[in-house]
Amino acid sequence: MLLSAAVCAPAIPAHAENMPPHLVQTVTEQDIYEGMRALGYLETPVLDGADCGRAYENVKNCIVRIQMGRAHGSGIVWELSDERIVIATNRHVLDYWKAEDGYVHFPQGYDADAGILGVSEQFDVGFLAVDCGLFTYEELQTMRCARSDAEAAQEMDPGDALFLVDAGAMDAEEQYYEGTIEDAYRYIEDLDAYMVYGRCYAKAGMSGGGTFDAEGRLIGMTTAGTIEDEFASVPVRHIMAAYEEITDENG
Repeated sequence: MLLSAAVCAPAIPAHAENMPPHLVQTVTEQDIYEGMRALGYLETPVLDGADCGRAYENVKNCIVRIQMGRAHGSGIVWELSDERIVIATNRHVLDYWKAEDGYVHFPQGYDADAGILGVSEQFDVGFLAVDCGLFTYEELQTMRCARSDAEAAQEMDPGDALFLVDAGAMDAEEQYYEGTIEDAYRYIEDLDAYMVYGRCYAKAGMSGGGTFDAEGRLIGMTTAGTIEDEFASVPVRHIMAAYEEITDENG
């Protein structure tokens, strides 16, 4: 029996006649960046166990140098959004900031202009904002913001390992210093503030940089040090409070 072409043809569902043609979706670099940010892939990862060296490799891309003429301080990439990169630093660092000669140097090698987003009246904390439009989306994909953990910071015990990152030594082999915590919340009379206090080498230019636990969680902002290798850092919960204060003021 000879079958006709109509009988041999595949059946077509009635609703298919009104379906649009199949299109291959194109994913842009902007889509990739926004997807990475939404999924938390732009936050620095945290280790399962204590290892300052490995943790530093995870967090080094979230610490920046704040250049102010010949002087410099440090900063922490606090937030990445569609419009801006927010950099947290010490208020006393921003006392030296001038728009005409100030810029942010990222560890990936990028330099960018910035503007002061706001400073806290209560804490030694301030924020810069960098316009995302200064970068390509491929460049933005290399950015990382610090993973903050106020609870973990408060639960640290005396003797627990931590490290400070030196943004001024981005081109040097040694870019971080290991130390230990002595008190997660101690009143420092010279600073008239409660701080994270411990033992670790710190030097000029590290103010505003990150203090991390040995798993890579941001626990504070390096603020002061002594020749006896004592250091004091603004607790991360105070940075959070300062950012909330400033964003509320800015609407």
